[in-house]
Amino acid sequence: MSLGDNRREYDYGTLSRESLLDNPFDQFNLWMDQAMAANIQDPTAMSVATVSAEGKPWQRMVLLKGFDEGGFVFYTNLGSRKAVEIEGNGQVSLHFPWLQLDRQVIVGGTAQRLSTAEVTSYFLSRPKGSQLAAWASKQSSPVNSRQALETQFEQVKEKFSEGEIPLPDFWGGYRVVPEEIEFWQGGENRLHDRFRFKRENHQWDVARLSP
Repeated sequence: MSLGDNRREYDYGTLSRESLLDNPFDQFNLWMDQAMAANIQDPTAMSVATVSAEGKPWQRMVLLKGFDEGGFVFYTNLGSRKAVEIEGNGQVSLHFPWLQLDRQVIVGGTAQRLSTAEVTSYFLSRPKGSQLAAWASKQSSPVNSRQALETQFEQVKEKFSEGEIPLPDFWGGYRVVPEEIEFWQGGENRLHDRFRFKRENHQWDVARLSP
């Protein structure tokens, strides 16, 4: 079978203007709840797209760790490629691929650094293994081997064998403040339902987009 023959019909559901909630965060919350209730794998996983100083885009998957009307929150090593590129250009895009529900959500906005208090609160809530991994990994930097990485982890584990593991000064987080949010529901015959919320003068303008 050729790749061009690999297709299916999108018939999970539809999205109408009447069923669409007026607030995009309420709509996102509804869809997130439904994604979690459907037990799809990693419903909080999202792609974060950034752009380098040379204008080259790059994407990677991270986990959404919170959202409200202020924006969408994730955490990362501040020396990572994503963080370096965000510091140079705060315009980013997020993509939630809820494929089992024939749904996607795309967010475009500006990434803003979280406060130390916010980052510390989240870091201390993480499992100990995740805290240690944050210390052990120089994210996005070359490493000689898996064994070298595991050695670094064991060294950090020994260093922090007693007491609370402190927040690394090279670890932080971002809140993506959205300027537009698109909700995509797959439709039969590729007539997908797409609605875009765009912030205009502190209000959300809603438009149906052609599929």
